Amino acid sequence: MKISSLTKRNTSLLLGLFALALTASAQFDPQIGHYTFLPTAYNPAAAGEGDLMKVAGVHRMQYVDISNAPMSTWFSFSSPFVIGKTSHGAGIRFLNDRYGLFTNQALYVQYAYRQKLGKGYLSAGIDLGFANVGFKGDSVNLSKIGDDYHESNDEKIPQGSKSGMKFDMGLGLYYCTPVWWVGASYSHLLRPRIEWDEHSDVTLVGTMYVSGGYRFRLKNHREWVLTPSAMVMSDFVSWDVNLTLMCDFKDRYRWGLGYRIAGSVNILLGVDIISGLQLGYSCELPTNKLLLESYGSHEIYLAYGFDILKPKRTNKYKSIRYL
Repeated sequence: MKISSLTKRNTSLLLGLFALALTASAQFDPQIGHYTFLPTAYNPAAAGEGDLMKVAGVHRMQYVDISNAPMSTWFSFSSPFVIGKTSHGAGIRFLNDRYGLFTNQALYVQYAYRQKLGKGYLSAGIDLGFANVGFKGDSVNLSKIGDDYHESNDEKIPQGSKSGMKFDMGLGLYYCTPVWWVGASYSHLLRPRIEWDEHSDVTLVGTMYVSGGYRFRLKNHREWVLTPSAMVMSDFVSWDVNLTLMCDFKDRYRWGLGYRIAGSVNILLGVDIISGLQLGYSCELPTNKLLLESYGSHEIYLAYGFDILKPKRTNKYKSIRYL
């Protein structure tokens, strides 16, 4: 669920009244600027991408300085493995999301079957897990509105803190080579409906994600790499597009710009601190009136890639994103 028109004057009111939309459906998954670096957040078929085990996390603070603004934490672990002559990937991902008076915790186990195809791997993957959605009804206060359209004891707003858990799943396809990648996935395939009481419930509506990118070195400056990428999201009612261009120097230092059609620009910075350890930061600034009401949205990305199954043969530096 996305809140796109908050101001300091009406934030508390809108976040409280947002409960009235619970019986309807809405795009549910939070978005991150580092989607290129954490593909398993949206596509289970990306589990096991590359040659290394990877632990990664993103913490996002959205619309800083606005009360009850969204805050999300993603965590992911994935690893490739081989059974006989077949290649596979597996992992887990965890989401802790807070937006206004809502909370959303989700835990998924991921599996991908990987088939060598051309210069890369074609993978088919599945997400299996549980989503727990809660609402802090005891924090809603409509008594101060002072109009004839709202009642302080509206029965459609949950009384007290509520939460519920349901089984959830998603599917994905992913093709990745050392130079380019493309993927498609669908979340909340079963449209789980979480009922808090006889008057209030929330449905996790499925969302389609299509993403891809291409990495190329400058012909006369081999130390420089440009990586354009994009991700399209749609719940078949609304849609959004993320466009990103990253510039890498020596496959270790990077910066870039992003644009979200829904209304923001993104500045990204990153560095591989040591071989396998990657740190990133992004600042996303809204292009609408929210820019006057907040300090934008900020993300911290941290990842570490390692291989405990194979001994290291050299001390050559290696990036965990481009293997």
